[in-house]
This record gives sequence, structure tokens and C-alpha cells, in this order.
Amino acid sequence: MDGVIVVNKSPDWTSHDVVAKMRRIAGTKKIGHLGTLDPMATGVLPLVLNRATRLAQFYMRSDKRYQALVRFGYSTDTYDREGEATSERVAVSLERAEVEAALTGFRGVIAQRPPAISAKKIAGTPAYKLARKNVAVELPAVDVTIYALDLLDAGPDWIRIDVHCSAGTYLRSLAHDLGAQLGCGAHLEELQRTSSGDFTLEQARTLVELEELAKEGRLVEALVPAGKLLPQFPAEVVDQITATQIRQGRDFRVSPFRVAKGAQYVRALDTGGDLLAIGEVKLPNLYHPILVF
Repeated sequence: MDGVIVVNKSPDWTSHDVVAKMRRIAGTKKIGHLGTLDPMATGVLPLVLNRATRLAQFYMRSDKRYQALVRFGYSTDTYDREGEATSERVAVSLERAEVEAALTGFRGVIAQRPPAISAKKIAGTPAYKLARKNVAVELPAVDVTIYALDLLDAGPDWIRIDVHCSAGTYLRSLAHDLGAQLGCGAHLEELQRTSSGDFTLEQARTLVELEELAKEGRLVEALVPAGKLLPQFPAEVVDQITATQIRQGRDFRVSPFRVAKGAQYVRALDTGGDLLAIGEVKLPNLYHPILVF
């Protein structure tokens, strides 16, 4: 059970809750997640198990995709429906063209300020803990990239959007900032993550489904094995002698016909397709194992 299980997170569960539950289901303590989801959010939460937890470092900057429902009329302190109102509630009747025009400014590279009530840290302390103690929190804006932002549906006081964005993007902030631009206030009402890196909603299973698989001794059916992870890295199948050398930390050569020149990382696989190591380029066609599996 070295690999990734993609969970379809239910609302009102924290990411930590999901990890704790999955530890009991899988019977292992070595489980982590590849990117937090807020409690109200649903959808794709990839969990790395056992030795695959060492691969998490290569996923931290993975793109994400979301579908979100934004409600106009007032803003909140959390930037979502669970917070306290921070603006007067107003009646809203927006035209679709007006919303489309406003969305234009949120595409591409934008400076985004994370919500004060978030896991972002200030001097080592999560911002939400300071905010709960009534400590004034103002996080600096950071550059994020919105690769695509499509309006799927709209009503007089709400919109549903599909967003493809870089890691570190807050959909709560996007909703809040959109409401500020339109002058009516807004907050995030619903959020579903539909993909995280290579992992999609189609692969995801609920905790109930995973628990049932475990009871039947079939949990491995939900596992993406380590040898199938990080498909963006070229793969080099090595023989037994080379595999032994890799485990000793020695450099290994790759075929110039299978690994494009300049590839920073490669996956070294054994003849059975299992992951042996991640190698980093040292010289053309020569890689050093930086993570031996």
C-alpha cells in the first residue's frame, strides 16, 4: 500500500479528519494529504500512503481545478458562508454581461491577499488562530495564476464558475474580491475541487466506499501505486544490477531515446514497474538518485 488514494471529501470534514479516518481504514499511521481543503469544501483530496509520503514534495505546487458558487449581497469575515457578515446585506440583481466583464480582471497572474482566517502563518502561527484571539491580521498579497476562469451559470445574485488555478490560490479570496469590484459584497457559498495535479474527481472515492473496500480486503483497488505517480517525469526501466547500484546511491544512466534532454527528474522503475528512485539530472543522460524508494 505505497501510493495515493484519492478521497472525495464530504462537507464539514477537515482535511485532518479525513487523514485520521483513513489511517484507521488503511491500518497505517503514515498518511498525509496533498493540499488542504476547507471544511465546507468537497471533492478531490489525494492522500499519500506509507513510503509514498516521501513523494509529497513533488506535488506541493500542483495546479488545482474547482467549481464554485459565489453569492452576492454581502461579504463575510471568512470570505465564505460560514463567517459573520462584514457588510450590510443588499438586494442584488446583476446582469451576466456585468459579471463577465468583472471576471476578466481575475484571469492570468493576479495579486491575491489570502483570507485573514486561513492556515497561512504569521511568525509561525496560523492566521486563523490570531484572528480568533481578535488579533488584527493582514496577510500580504501574493501572486497566483488563474489559467482559466469560466462562467458556467448565473442568477441575479449568484454565479457558478469553473476555475483552473495555481497552487496557493484561495477561491474564497476570489469571491470576496469579485464582490468588492462589483460593489455589492460577495462570499463563497459552495466549493468543489475537481482535480489536484494529476488526480481527478473520477478517481475519487468517499470514505464510506473506502471503508467498505477495506472490510472486503479490496482497498488496493483504490490505490494509485507509486510506480504510476508523477507521470510528468520520464520513466527509465533499469535492470537488476543498476537497481542495486541505485539503492547504494550511485548515479545511473538513462536512454536519450526515452528521456528528453534537459529533463530535471526521472523515475527509475524496476522491470516490474515498481518505483525504485527519483533521479535528478547531473550530466546529460546521467542522473543522481535524490530519493531512493
